[in-house]
Amino acid sequence: MDRRNFLYNLSLFSGGLALAANGLANRTEAFSESGNLAKFRTVGYGELVPTAAKNTGETYLALPKGFEYNIFGIKGNAMSDGQKTPRAHDGMATFKVKNELRIVRNHEITNGRVPIVGSAIGKENHYDETAGGGTTTLVINPKTRLIERDFVSLSGTLVNCAGGRTPWGSWISCEETTLGQSFRTNDKGLKIGGFAKPHGYCFEVSASANSNVSPVPLKEMGRFVHEAIAVDKKSGVVYLTEDNNPAGFYRFLPKRNKRLAEGGALQVLKVKNSDNFDTRKGQKSGTVLTANWVTIDNPNPDEADINEHAVFKQGEAKGAAIFTRLEGICSDEKGRIYFDSTDGGEAKGGQIWLYEPISKDEGRLTLLFQSPSREILDMPDNICLRPKSNHLFICEDSDYKELTGKPENFLRILTPEGKIADFAKNITEKGESSEFAGSTFSKDGKTLFFNLQTVGATFAVWGDWNKFRI
Repeated sequence: MDRRNFLYNLSLFSGGLALAANGLANRTEAFSESGNLAKFRTVGYGELVPTAAKNTGETYLALPKGFEYNIFGIKGNAMSDGQKTPRAHDGMATFKVKNELRIVRNHEITNGRVPIVGSAIGKENHYDETAGGGTTTLVINPKTRLIERDFVSLSGTLVNCAGGRTPWGSWISCEETTLGQSFRTNDKGLKIGGFAKPHGYCFEVSASANSNVSPVPLKEMGRFVHEAIAVDKKSGVVYLTEDNNPAGFYRFLPKRNKRLAEGGALQVLKVKNSDNFDTRKGQKSGTVLTANWVTIDNPNPDEADINEHAVFKQGEAKGAAIFTRLEGICSDEKGRIYFDSTDGGEAKGGQIWLYEPISKDEGRLTLLFQSPSREILDMPDNICLRPKSNHLFICEDSDYKELTGKPENFLRILTPEGKIADFAKNITEKGESSEFAGSTFSKDGKTLFFNLQTVGATFAVWGDWNKFRI
């Protein structure tokens, strides 16, 4: 079977975003010849205009006409449990708990990479009371789209960047660091580490919990620079991203479905018949690779305390594929896994990948989209699919001066046709460089929630989701 027929058959198998694989490659080639970025853009919901929050009258966002939003959960505000809302809002997901709409939200608090006694955000049940990260839970009125109550639900963890929703009603919160009890010296010559407990783990938070959960590190899911997870609800397999360079794309095979704390096997993706295949450069949109998996023998090495690459190095020795800065990830109803590389590709504008299981130990890896210019897509982070659609909503985190980043951040949409539409722009006065994070829809698809991280606020956006135009 030649490549063109293989891509055609792949599109029939995949549907959704994978339909665009061939077209994406053609558009990339066309851009390289003509430099015409317009080929990558689409109208979407229309021109973005400054829009004031419905509940406060303050202007934080530019949105398409007809869309409205509320702002809430602001850092420093008192919560229902008497604690102050932590800063650094990041990944989150929505849940339906009985008749309630709930959000479990991460807080990517670093503590300056050093322990601070008493910095834990909750009142009790701290994993490490010298660490200031964790999660809060928000109970949202689905009619007013405002908070009814909120509280700390995970305390004493560190650099809780993102995570993911499970099909059984919990949030997996991921630590984006492997700092622990040992001391290190960072690239600025500063001493970091020395925490009371080792970090670099995933933690499970039940969406139905009404107070701090008792933290249990899921050690067999690996100790590395975690970003996010997605679960294939059919198989129970958990897929994990690593925000590092080099980075691996992992999966966790639990011993018992829905019982992650009981352990399992951690594996990392390998391109079949190609040891250490480097995805970071030299790729084209539409590329299709056959992938399999190699097992990480020691997912929780003590060495991770001082070497954040300790887990990936094990996979690399077995031929694991090499990625750069894997961040956002989500799954669809068919068990396909979408994930992004924040600075992948020649333009360092980012890559969107799709992994589709073929059998128990083999799958197809497709490069759905590679940003040809940072004007089109600039460093994708958290992602989500709008329910009952194949539109991928992408949070940007583009303000990296060392990578010629611009102090502008958008929330973009990737269509099945391989085009990008702008949905929201951060226009917060003196906070324009704050990244979008935590994009997630309510189950009915009527409300999109997301955060502006350094602004320290959560937003609920609604409007006519059916008016999207190509």
